[in-house]
Amino acid sequence: MDYSLIGKIEKAKRYAQERERFEFHSFTVTVKGDNNSHEVIYAEGEWKCDCEYFQSRGRCVHTMALETILEGMMEPVHDSLQN
Repeated sequence: MDYSLIGKIEKAKRYAQERERFEFHSFTVTVKGDNNSHEVIYAEGEWKCDCEYFQSRGRCVHTMALETILEGMMEPVHDSLQN
């Protein structure tokens, strides 16, 4: 048995519970909606989604769901919707 790996696994579990250790800078996610899947991109502190609602309003259910999941793990989004 690789005892050094056991220590790494325990450390990984501890890190995973300490969400403040993580800060996302960019990623792409496919969100499977009730009707269609949508591509959501987070980059440079800004969200983008390919759904029609986001295109007209700059925010949508897909981006809001991800904001909830990742709360405290990303740099704050600076836009007029959050003020």
